[in-house]
Amino acid sequence: MSTDTPISAAVTSAASADGEINSAVPFQALLLGSIGVVYGDIGTSPLYAFREAATAAGATAGAASPAAVLGVISLILWALIVVVTLKYVVVLLRADNNGEGGTLALMALAQRALKGGSGVVVLLGIISGALFYGDAVITPALSVLSAIEGIKLVTAAFDPYIVPLTVVILIVLFAVQSRGTASVAALFGPIMALWFFILGVAAVPQIARHPEVLWAFDPQYGVAFLAHHGVIGLVTLGAVFLAVTGAEALYADLGHFGKRPIQTAWLAIVLPSLALNYLGQGALVIGDPTAIENPFFLMFPGWALVPMVVLATVATVIASQAVITGAYSLTRQAIQLGLMPRFEIVHTSESHSGQIYIPRVNLLLFVSVVMLVILFRSSSSLASAYGIAVTGTMVVTAMMGFVVVWKVWQWSPVAAAALILPFLAIDLTFLTANLLKVFEGGWVPLVLGGLVMLLMSTWRRGSRLLNEKTHRQEIPLADLIVMLDKKPPQRVPGTAVFLTSNPGFAPTALMHSLKHYKVLHQKNVILTVETTSTPRVDQSERVRMEQLTDSFLRMTLRFGFMETPNVPRALGIARKLGWQFDIMSTSFFLSRRALKPAATSGMPRWQDHLFIAMSRSANDATDYFQIPTGRVVEVGTQVTI
Repeated sequence: MSTDTPISAAVTSAASADGEINSAVPFQALLLGSIGVVYGDIGTSPLYAFREAATAAGATAGAASPAAVLGVISLILWALIVVVTLKYVVVLLRADNNGEGGTLALMALAQRALKGGSGVVVLLGIISGALFYGDAVITPALSVLSAIEGIKLVTAAFDPYIVPLTVVILIVLFAVQSRGTASVAALFGPIMALWFFILGVAAVPQIARHPEVLWAFDPQYGVAFLAHHGVIGLVTLGAVFLAVTGAEALYADLGHFGKRPIQTAWLAIVLPSLALNYLGQGALVIGDPTAIENPFFLMFPGWALVPMVVLATVATVIASQAVITGAYSLTRQAIQLGLMPRFEIVHTSESHSGQIYIPRVNLLLFVSVVMLVILFRSSSSLASAYGIAVTGTMVVTAMMGFVVVWKVWQWSPVAAAALILPFLAIDLTFLTANLLKVFEGGWVPLVLGGLVMLLMSTWRRGSRLLNEKTHRQEIPLADLIVMLDKKPPQRVPGTAVFLTSNPGFAPTALMHSLKHYKVLHQKNVILTVETTSTPRVDQSERVRMEQLTDSFLRMTLRFGFMETPNVPRALGIARKLGWQFDIMSTSFFLSRRALKPAATSGMPRWQDHLFIAMSRSANDATDYFQIPTGRVVEVGTQVTI
């Protein structure tokens, strides 16, 4: 680990009330952009959701009863209405953290509200974040595979090439990540708008032939199906949940588009299109039970199959792109909140700070996704692995949502429970249904999530133990200043900036500099980089300075958890506030710590070794804080943990 500056979370101002973003971008552009980015995942669910749910209900080829079809369609429609529309669009979009959404943003909001009891909230945040990575691995594999499988309907000769073709598309998808998504993202909105238009239009003729499918809007059909099918009904409910996967993106992308564009896109375009398409697939199967083999593509005439396979592939790539970039954003938030070591973060856009690329995350996702495709080989097999990660995330989101409604919105506990508990009960029911698929592939997201949870908890716990041990050996800064005044060392010209996580104590690099060089610069800055529990920090709040003596200045640079720290740029703000310095005569002193396992520590020995390995893999602090490498002096120390 290269510096003694683990980032601390500071308690800052409350979240904004409306979740809107301050942007000069026209509402129509934000609306179109939200269709392309936010709804890619849920928009491609019709490729497999109804097929898997109907199959789970026992509707094998030639044996799909109208009652079973109506029951499944009713469950899908009401899942879209209750889980997505009511829970996310109506309620959770209001629970923003200064305009930002997502599980870690919600965690920071709930943590700030609870203060002393935030340990449980952090655990919930770790669980939801870990499960999201499971989702980020499964979504590209399942989506692209299900789209390519449509080519079997053209000719069975293509069957052996489905997996290789899927792997090739995934290779290209992950290979272009380093180039950034700005130019491609401009096409996402129009393509997905076309996709949703076709979803709705293609279903109309089928519904016209079998209008009885519209009875599915009556929730009694869904309730009756569950009541009369026992365990099969619960298994079916797990497959029904595939229709609402991607709902978390509504909340996670709040900061990119704002509340109104996301709500309008869902209510006016996405929900009607999805509802029509599911009704159309149900009508097709009512009229032709053998169509259950692939009801989505069989709604289209033969001449339209190849164009639809191409369009579906593009749509699934867009859905995959959204979840991949979501993994980058989540990783940056986790780093800033102290849940992960520093990774190299590459900015792919000069105008949009949110467009980033993390090479290590990209490689891990790519390897995991390709392994899943090769292991499962079909979307039906992979669908069993999908629901657990998303339902687990939704359960955790509902729990943290209760804290926010109670503490941040200041509702009474009874009123907060009355609002959230029905959603939590539904999420828990879906989770229970999906847990039945653990041995059919559901173990995949649990294993992935478990590994990420282990890494996050190890990093958080190890960092805390390391900081506690380091601080016990440090000298209060005020005492050091008094000692230096009584017995001043030799002075050298220039400014020295010492990075530290605890501004109240003398930085390790300063103590070693005095011990070995026996000199002190004319100007010395004790610099702390803080991460706030808000997504971004206003420029006016970026820098805080306190003049301790003529020789010592204490400075704090504050960054939001959605921002990447840039120390030189922040120091430019300090210059405007009156601090005089020349970057060419300024040296940055950092402590590079070599960690070794102690005989006894607060963690098991295997976890000590894991923490040390994670520390060694962390990105260099010089690069992470974007400090000019030619102005850095690193002082090595050895610490046992």
